[in-house]
Amino acid sequence: MNTIKLILVSCSLIFLMNKIDAQNPIIRDQYTADPSARVFNGKVYVFPSHDIRAVEGKGRPGWFCMEDYHVFSSENLTDWTDHGVIVSQNKVPWADSTAYSMWAPDCIERNGKFYFYFPATTNTVGRFGRKGFSIGVAVADKPEGPYIPQNENIKDLFGIDPNVFIDNDGQAYLYWSMRNIYVAKLKENMLELETEPEIIQNLPEKGLKEGPWVFERNGIYYLTFPHVENETERLEYAIGDNPLGPFKMTGVIMDESPGCWTNHHSIIQYNGQWYLFYHQNDLSPDFDKNRSVRIDSLFFNDDGTIRKVKPTLRGVGITNATEKIQFDRYSQISETGVNVQLIDTLDTFRGWKTLLDSDGAWVQYNAVGFGNKKLKKAQVEVLSATGGILQIRLNNANGPVISEVKIPDCENRTTVESTLLKFKKGIHNLFITLKGDEQVEIDWVRFE
Repeated sequence: MNTIKLILVSCSLIFLMNKIDAQNPIIRDQYTADPSARVFNGKVYVFPSHDIRAVEGKGRPGWFCMEDYHVFSSENLTDWTDHGVIVSQNKVPWADSTAYSMWAPDCIERNGKFYFYFPATTNTVGRFGRKGFSIGVAVADKPEGPYIPQNENIKDLFGIDPNVFIDNDGQAYLYWSMRNIYVAKLKENMLELETEPEIIQNLPEKGLKEGPWVFERNGIYYLTFPHVENETERLEYAIGDNPLGPFKMTGVIMDESPGCWTNHHSIIQYNGQWYLFYHQNDLSPDFDKNRSVRIDSLFFNDDGTIRKVKPTLRGVGITNATEKIQFDRYSQISETGVNVQLIDTLDTFRGWKTLLDSDGAWVQYNAVGFGNKKLKKAQVEVLSATGGILQIRLNNANGPVISEVKIPDCENRTTVESTLLKFKKGIHNLFITLKGDEQVEIDWVRFE
């Protein structure tokens, strides 16, 4: 124990949500849903809808409420930059600026321009004698904007959840939903329909279908979409050999998510790996109209079918060892002795805490990059009324101890430093184990 150096750095409350550098959910300073992910200029851009809390006079209380769109970008799928608002309901000429119904969008690049497609409620009475949903386009020179909304919505298009697919021959297609899933060809200008809308056939007749996302891989066209067979959406897919179909129902991408009756997704390939972007209500566990975007890896079988994706908290990407490693987004935990809770149920954006309370309890966090430069210290943000001992191990729960941290008793969250006993460069899975039966609450770990 004489190798352990303990430094009490602070006993003040530390807020964790100052920077968007997280695992699942990937955005933690606002609610995000319906993520449309695209690869532009070597980066991943995510165009989600933006959930907010509805109040009297601002949306419909108890229901979905969205007034604008942000765009986020990342090169490593771990650190995300918020480029701010790109379109808002009060700056779209054809949209009802009081509807708060800017639902799932999409974006595509063509000929150096970026076309952002979004649904909104119209500010004029339509063919059914009432206001309804239509889809419009905003255009920009860069994926992060600024975007200029067109003065009019797309003619003869009624629906939500636009998705754009450009085939290998250059033909662009627009997909959307409104009870059924529709498709039409787009003109070269990307602003008008070239063909009449068609209902895509051979999809489930029972239950809600929405949120189409189409992509091509090895000559197979995948039509993926959320579907409510029972009470909650699950992600399903059909395949075909043409963007217009016919499509054949093939399988389930992700099962229903308990606690959140919607799911909405996109699928991309980035740096040789396929990824599924989707949402859950992690930051709003008691109200599933405020959702948050997640990412997990997606894989294919040899015959082209999609392997079912199991949601994770760890998500994807490599976490730099010198950044805050949030063990509450674990890859795996021991069967007993571990409990993850929100730090503040009234301010969920402050994130989660991990409580260990029995000898040998452990939390696993995968894929931490230590780099080549030797690191000397471990920092742990903790709270414990009794004090305790944490061991940081590599690769498994019984792996080599790289640091043993003696936690003092402290009534407020405290940053404790400990000497790094061993250093191994490269990428490793980390384990934190509790030595003894004292309860220790962990917020994050990082190395210097």
